[in-house]
Amino acid sequence: MRPSTDAREHCDEFGSPFAGADVCELAGLALPEGTERPRFDDHLWNFTEVIGLPVHLPLANRRFGFTGISDPRWRLVAKELIMAMLVPHHPAVAPLPRAYRTPLHLSSSIGRLHELTRFFIWLDRRNVTSLTVIDTHLCEAYLHLRRYVTDDDGIVVGEQGHAVRRAAAQIVVDLVNYRELFTADRVSVDLRPWGGATASAVAEMPCGRQGNTTPAVADEILRPLLTAALHLVQTLGPHAVDLNEEMRRTETVSSQIKAGLRHSTLTAFDDIREVLAEYTRTDTPLPMLEDHDIDRRVAKGWSAEDPLLPVATGIIARHAGYSQLWPKWLPALREPLLAAVESVGVEKVFARNATAVPAADGSGNLSWTLPLHRSQAVGLVGVVRTAAITVLAATSGMRASELMELRVGCRRPTEEPVPGLRRFRIASKIVKGQPLGGTDDEWIVIEPAYRAIELAEQLHEDPRDGELLFGRFAFDIRYIWFRNWVNSPAGTRLGLARVPDGPATLRMFRRTLSLEMGYRPGGVLASKIHMKHCVVATTEGYLSKPGGAQAELLAEVNKNEADRNLELVLAEFRNYQNGILPAGPGARSLTEFFASIDAALNTESVAAPKLQRNDRDILNLLSKRAKVLHLGPANYCWFTDPSRALCLKLAGTPTATKPMIGMCDSARCPQATHHPTHREVWVEHAQRTETFLGQLGKTRTTERERLSADYTRALRVITEIDAATASTPVKEAP
Repeated sequence: MRPSTDAREHCDEFGSPFAGADVCELAGLALPEGTERPRFDDHLWNFTEVIGLPVHLPLANRRFGFTGISDPRWRLVAKELIMAMLVPHHPAVAPLPRAYRTPLHLSSSIGRLHELTRFFIWLDRRNVTSLTVIDTHLCEAYLHLRRYVTDDDGIVVGEQGHAVRRAAAQIVVDLVNYRELFTADRVSVDLRPWGGATASAVAEMPCGRQGNTTPAVADEILRPLLTAALHLVQTLGPHAVDLNEEMRRTETVSSQIKAGLRHSTLTAFDDIREVLAEYTRTDTPLPMLEDHDIDRRVAKGWSAEDPLLPVATGIIARHAGYSQLWPKWLPALREPLLAAVESVGVEKVFARNATAVPAADGSGNLSWTLPLHRSQAVGLVGVVRTAAITVLAATSGMRASELMELRVGCRRPTEEPVPGLRRFRIASKIVKGQPLGGTDDEWIVIEPAYRAIELAEQLHEDPRDGELLFGRFAFDIRYIWFRNWVNSPAGTRLGLARVPDGPATLRMFRRTLSLEMGYRPGGVLASKIHMKHCVVATTEGYLSKPGGAQAELLAEVNKNEADRNLELVLAEFRNYQNGILPAGPGARSLTEFFASIDAALNTESVAAPKLQRNDRDILNLLSKRAKVLHLGPANYCWFTDPSRALCLKLAGTPTATKPMIGMCDSARCPQATHHPTHREVWVEHAQRTETFLGQLGKTRTTERERLSADYTRALRVITEIDAATASTPVKEAP
């Protein structure tokens, strides 16, 4: 059904080139058969049913409303501008010299419309009646308005971000760039706001040289958060599935719309008495009302001391086949109800006999949850779903849009290319930077991520293949709910550590994973998840599809790794200059390299006394050595010559291009060095070995000889590190 004439713009009277046009047809947007198609003249362009729109695009951003612009001329200007951005190859748009040549996505277009509407409303309040009167002063005034945040009294209390300022400047620039297209009103021909500068320059947008500015999740937040999420997925997940099934089975009993329920019969009292007798016979507590229902009863006159106050009499009546237990029935049924309460008591309906599980802090076993009301059970299942999203995001690096594109059945069959080694794959879509409809892609993930998806499928309300697994969700809100639950008495009872206040977004999870893999292969994630598995999974994902989403993540990881190596080499060079030398078999070679760099710098400074070397100049000299640096758990490996690498000799692969850190014997390899940062690892190893030696029996001479040699080697390494850094000596080997 088409909109009425009052709801449409009379565009033909202004001679608009788009008058009467089918918006989706011109923009190349496909709609299902029978769907109403938005027309250019309509006040509302509804793109809700467009095929291929990303799941993460909110419904509100799929409806382009123009009624917020009161002036019909400016309303037409807004329509023409948005249409031009959607169809840049239209004959009326293509000749414009400064028009976009690539169609804007709907999400970008709706942002332009919102900002343009805000600008026109601002002009209307300043009694501006035509776009021709807009000058540079008005442009500056609007930018100033959008630059600062003010309170109700007009006092500046903050400053908007760069994106808001750029959007404000961009609208004015668009009105200039598309001036010749507009038929109802247009800015003056000599308007050049901000001297013709781009919107990004006006907004002082960062140039991008600083790289990715998204922060990682703080360690003090990530540790308890990831611990809690893994505990819920791996330990509580199966029981949450059972709880969800229990709620489904009792849905009809808890609802008054159950088919076949009666309002009353002559046998109603006998039927309800029989149900109460069944509760007593099976020793089942009567169902309990939720707190807000109890408050409602008290407000209607129930006594707070009445033993029947918390009893969910409606559920009992529905068990007997009646829609509810009417108040007029209560006097006749009070006696059997009181007897049942005295006999079996009153309890929350769900999870009454919860299974015992181990506590997260290892303090023992306890029931995985206390009895719950329906609303509490629904909330707990939602918390477990959020835990699954958290585990998946933290271990796979998938973007929010990619998570929302996941569907039931996205888990691919497990592969086992080598006996005992399994590969887990999931399928989704890449949306960012892709054409409408996205591009199919696959991720190779670790097993916790694979199991998190399996759990989410089991908790799905309609687990049919092809249904959206998570759908569109607001993780920032879900995270707050999750954190509140972990910090609540329920989470404390399960031994979960408190999650401090602070941000944790999906973008931050992706950033954290790349930094952990690049900077700290033994960092926070490795405390709960084997980081090697994350690296292997991401690398396999890149190899299986070099142009896929995991390739982008791996590229970010490699950049972080290169930055980390440069920082480490520079730090060790500064240590060398301060007299703190490396230890280990490769220390002499590294020291000679640092000496050559230091000599080169000193020579240049003598030749040019006014020349001061900064860190970037030094990094340029150190960069070649940084490229061969590999981090071991207790050493640095300077992989300059594969033929000298002890690990490759032991593995029988002398021509490999990377060291095998897992086989590293840094106390003997000529390319390994030890530094003060490794001392704690060696001390811990020595203490552990000493403990094992003390526990060996007299007859276990072979093990004693092996462990004694290992202990002596650890003490030797510690002594060498202390000698190089002038630290305190350690005790002699026994």
